[in-house]
Amino acid sequence: MGARPLTRHASDPLAAQMTAWRHHLHAIPETAFEEFKTSDYVAGLLAGFGLEVERGIGGTGVVGTLHRGGSRTIGLRAELDALDIEEVRDLPYRSVHPGKMHACGHDGHMAMLLGAARHLSASDIFRGTVRFIFQPAEENEGGGLRMIEDGLFDRLPVDAVYGLHNWPGIDVGRLAVRSGPIMAASDMFEITVTGQGTHAGMPHMGSDAIVAASALVAALQTIPSRRIQPAEPNVVSVTQIHGGNTWNGIPADVVLRGTVRSFDPGVRDGIEAAMTRISAGISQTYGVAVDVEYDRRYPATVNHPEAARSVAKLAACVFGPGNVVEDALPSMGAEDFSYMLQKRPGCFVWLGAGPASDGHVLHNERYDFNDGLLPLGARFWTRLVETELPRGRP
Repeated sequence: MGARPLTRHASDPLAAQMTAWRHHLHAIPETAFEEFKTSDYVAGLLAGFGLEVERGIGGTGVVGTLHRGGSRTIGLRAELDALDIEEVRDLPYRSVHPGKMHACGHDGHMAMLLGAARHLSASDIFRGTVRFIFQPAEENEGGGLRMIEDGLFDRLPVDAVYGLHNWPGIDVGRLAVRSGPIMAASDMFEITVTGQGTHAGMPHMGSDAIVAASALVAALQTIPSRRIQPAEPNVVSVTQIHGGNTWNGIPADVVLRGTVRSFDPGVRDGIEAAMTRISAGISQTYGVAVDVEYDRRYPATVNHPEAARSVAKLAACVFGPGNVVEDALPSMGAEDFSYMLQKRPGCFVWLGAGPASDGHVLHNERYDFNDGLLPLGARFWTRLVETELPRGRP
């Protein structure tokens, strides 16, 4: 049997259904590894489409599998989790969970992938197997790695895997894809500076941890500007400073926290080593103890060249040749789809979401996914399956 082609029009019944799914998911946001209602909802829909459903992979992960013969299998991934952000817009489908919201568009990503699953389940336009992967805990907690460690690709093997993220700042109807790194590696650090507290009017009687920590903040900025090859993109950002609780006392301890972003593994190693050396120098210069905890989080998201070329060619057919962005700068944001691309070839793309204005930026308390993207994303997924698993393939 066949299925009616996906269109870009909001009047399309599947577009209306995806919008309803998206609004329901938006109203019940759940954060890392607590996506119980969300995974129940997604699993129920997939089962209703006639897919085989596996649950509990990596905690709350859900995978729906659709077989159409053939020997090749591909995976398509969306994220289940929301963020610890209080929603401020008074939407009809506003979050019912205080302090949590879908501020990154994962509700839309799920709805698009569900739409593609619904469409493909009623069609015979491909030959092979598609796994619809709904992953927990993308935001900071590495749910992609947890799924892999829980045997995702051993239990449910794929030959290639693909991911998509909506992207404010790129026009609606355009898609960005690039070969090589597209999202940065993300590390976190915590540095504790321990001196000797004393009266603020008698600083010579102690070792001032605040002065030492201030010097350290400035010195860390010489890592990107003076210690790493200028052509290698990298960022060292101190995002927290904690120390002291009174006006007339110099505290004994100051804690600095922040993040490091890079693309090249050698640069990543060099930044960590430089941070350790600089901290040791500050310790000796200011007579304080400096302890560095460096936590390597997500690796860089690196697209496989052949997959990126194939997706760019496909996107030109779906969106039009002038609507494929192949020269977009990689983002210093991080993405745990990187772990999946370390295990299987594939590609991560950005779907244009329109101007980044009036709160329409990722991780903003006013963000709301653009429902006009739902048919575009589902159409992209469907055409990708058709292209990667053509009916003529044995």
